[in-house]
Amino acid sequence: MLPAFDRDTTIPVLHRDDRLIAVHKPAGMVVHPTDLAREETISLMLLVRRMVRQRVWPVHRLDRPTSGIVLFALDREAAGELGRQLQAHAVAKRYLAVVRGVPVDQTIDYPLKELPLYRTDLKRAEPLEAVTHLKRLAQVELPVAAGRYPTSRYALVELAPVTGRRHQLRRHLKHIFHPIIGDTTYGDGAHNRAFRDHLDSRRLLLCAVALTVTHPHARTPLTITAPPETGFTRVLERLGMAGAPGPSA
Repeated sequence: MLPAFDRDTTIPVLHRDDRLIAVHKPAGMVVHPTDLAREETISLMLLVRRMVRQRVWPVHRLDRPTSGIVLFALDREAAGELGRQLQAHAVAKRYLAVVRGVPVDQTIDYPLKELPLYRTDLKRAEPLEAVTHLKRLAQVELPVAAGRYPTSRYALVELAPVTGRRHQLRRHLKHIFHPIIGDTTYGDGAHNRAFRDHLDSRRLLLCAVALTVTHPHARTPLTITAPPETGFTRVLERLGMAGAPGPSA
């Protein structure tokens, strides 16, 4: 079940200056309205706009079930500059995820077809470049039979996407046969059920924990970090992974 949000939902502010504001998006909330989520009347963009009492421009987006850092520009010029940084792959992002199995450190270089954000978007026929760096931070074996074996292995990984295709991390992890736990679109249903039944986890275990851009005014690096949401941290504690190394710089 997705969490319920209203206009009084508090959104934590991670950074704010006269050009930018970064906030912590909760899992289950859309960043901005699309016709793929017509039923949603509450979005992160709406709440941030109400908070700062002015128009805001989303610099990037997170999937609805993903939590973590989202950056907004407070003027059109800043939005344009940060958009150019994204296009040039000059923005560094770091995510944490819990995945099925124990992957090796690797770079996933696997082109993906672009998924439309709006129903009217034209579907691209040719796959586009998509690159993700993966680093394993911790692993655990649980006495839970989610498949044909009496135990199940899981890993906490750091993911650093170079490109920004829609659902890139979730699709890349499915491609290497280490799907993200809680992913109901690309994941493994048996392991998702095991986490619900044994760890009381009903969410996608993916969160954006670090973002580095060049500030559009100061022209100096700006790094924003955020810890995982409480629900994510609780799962890590139950897995014995709470003390794992944090994301690299």
